[in-house]
Amino acid sequence: MMTAQPDTRTSFSQNSQYSPYSLATGAEVTAVQRILRAADLLGETGRIAYLGLVDPARDAPSGTADRRFRVFVHDVSGGRPADVTVSVTSGAVISVAELDTAATGELPVLEEEFEVVEELLATDGRWLKALADRGLDVSKVRVAPLSAGVFEYPEEKGRRILRGLAFVQDFPEDSAWAHPVDGLVAYVDVVARTVTQVLDTGAVPVPAEHGNYTDPELTGPLRTTQKPIHITQPEGPSFAVTGGNHVEWEKWSVDVGFDVREGVVLHNLAFQDGDRRRPIINRASIAEMVVPYGDPSPIRSWQNYFDTGEYLVGQYANSLELGCDCLGEITYLSPVISDAFGNPREIRNGICMHEEDWGILAKHSDLWTGINYTRRNRRLVISFFTTIGNYDYGFYWYLYLDGTIEFEAKATGVVFTSAYPEGGSANISQIAPGLGAPFHQHLFSARLDMAIDGFTNRVEEEDVVRQAMGEGNERGNAFSRRRTVLARESEAAREADARSGRTWIISNPESRNRLGEPVGYKLHAQGQPNLLADPESSIARRAAFATKDLWVTRFAEDERYPTGDFVNQHAGGAGLPAYIAQDRDIDGQDIVVWHTFGLTHFPRIEDWPIMPVDTVGFKLRPEGFFDRSPVLDVPAGSQPVAGGHCHS
Repeated sequence: MMTAQPDTRTSFSQNSQYSPYSLATGAEVTAVQRILRAADLLGETGRIAYLGLVDPARDAPSGTADRRFRVFVHDVSGGRPADVTVSVTSGAVISVAELDTAATGELPVLEEEFEVVEELLATDGRWLKALADRGLDVSKVRVAPLSAGVFEYPEEKGRRILRGLAFVQDFPEDSAWAHPVDGLVAYVDVVARTVTQVLDTGAVPVPAEHGNYTDPELTGPLRTTQKPIHITQPEGPSFAVTGGNHVEWEKWSVDVGFDVREGVVLHNLAFQDGDRRRPIINRASIAEMVVPYGDPSPIRSWQNYFDTGEYLVGQYANSLELGCDCLGEITYLSPVISDAFGNPREIRNGICMHEEDWGILAKHSDLWTGINYTRRNRRLVISFFTTIGNYDYGFYWYLYLDGTIEFEAKATGVVFTSAYPEGGSANISQIAPGLGAPFHQHLFSARLDMAIDGFTNRVEEEDVVRQAMGEGNERGNAFSRRRTVLARESEAAREADARSGRTWIISNPESRNRLGEPVGYKLHAQGQPNLLADPESSIARRAAFATKDLWVTRFAEDERYPTGDFVNQHAGGAGLPAYIAQDRDIDGQDIVVWHTFGLTHFPRIEDWPIMPVDTVGFKLRPEGFFDRSPVLDVPAGSQPVAGGHCHS
């Protein structure tokens, strides 16, 4: 590690418009590029694999904005990559750490490396022979450049490897996913620009039926039955955006950030309770996503992708379109990221914010008082969509009137395909004649830097308890609950248990409600399966976060990701396993809650040729956080309806 002296030639003066949580600007990205070049850290062969804002330090004075960026610099010529921290406020390189990738793992996959894989294979004799044996024209073969994982190949350690699976594309608009070339895979060193191995287990018929989901042959006549749905807010939305990304809505306040690795990040999530603005979460993000596949074939048994850590979901965020991706009175944010050369790139309308009516909030028709009471619910939606290869993912944060926080992931796109074995398969679905889709999972890790009324927090596990019939429970109708404090990190790697209704309560033992109980929020998991791979497998070592539904750690500035900083070709053990090995006290401390959730996907015929959205997520609901219902001041609905207005 070395520290560079400030370079006044590239100084970027602090501007009062920047808060510590403002979105990065094009000027700042350009300043980082200048500082790196002036320090000889970004030459002709240098590429930026990651560039992102560093969160303000916990002990930073309130309102200060030392705008620091962390940058991963890759050298395509084979030089050692670097992990660099830059301050655009002072125009200085703060630190540089050269990386030994054999020990640390590789930097994220670069987009230009996608083309390298296909380009090298197009001239490799082994690859060309395999295609010729199948009667395939190389000009019509597309190669999916896929992260390599870590397996029994010692020669790959310290080398930057991608693996390639082939698909036939008959014409430019043809969906290549319909025509997988099975029995064939190539391994490519993208730095040395060599094909290290071509594995050919024999020709398999390429599925012939097309999967072009906009082709009239498949769609048939389009429906003519849908009448327009108009969502209007003539007076505009109920939320206000100031400072570019600070949002105030219905007692909620939040700074909406964006990171090229994590996508949307929520900072300083708080609720106005009377005359107090009460913090709940300091920082919330989806810090990792892994997609492990379950086909043991030698052609695909290595398939698992860390879409966040290896590919950086934020850089592939879509520019959203009104009426297609978002409906209603929309406010967009357009985050700025860096390309591989350090140039700023704006993702126009990359973040969508809007309100949604969400049905009934509270209702009662009272027999004795004659009061008929109805209040409607609504929620604030903060979302973005990203495309990673064949899959598309929506990341949706919801804030509700009653203080509930919810996250929902939406998975759609095109399933990853293979040929379907003639004799059937225990690990692959047949989705069209001769076309298969291997079983797989989509597993996410939410990183919740909790701050419930401050940073003195604890986590309790709550289970329902069935009480046996007997003395004190003569009729056998009683049941109760049991709460267990998770006092140390070693005790706080936990699994969900739907049969016991397991939830987790994050509370502040130093802040009490009017009944004298600690204020808190309860985490409700959906209880889907976690990682299904064998515990001794490579993917279980690398995606250890996905083996448990809950982890709790003591906050540390450098513990940002559940898989560690450098996921690509890392053998495992980094991230959460290393964090909890310290076995720190977490009872009444500054803590981070990590929640694993996800989908287990056995592809259906209905998922082809394009997959309808499937969803998964979690909720955080107030648990004694308020002194009474926080929605008593919500007015009766005033929207005109047929016959008048909603009663009060």
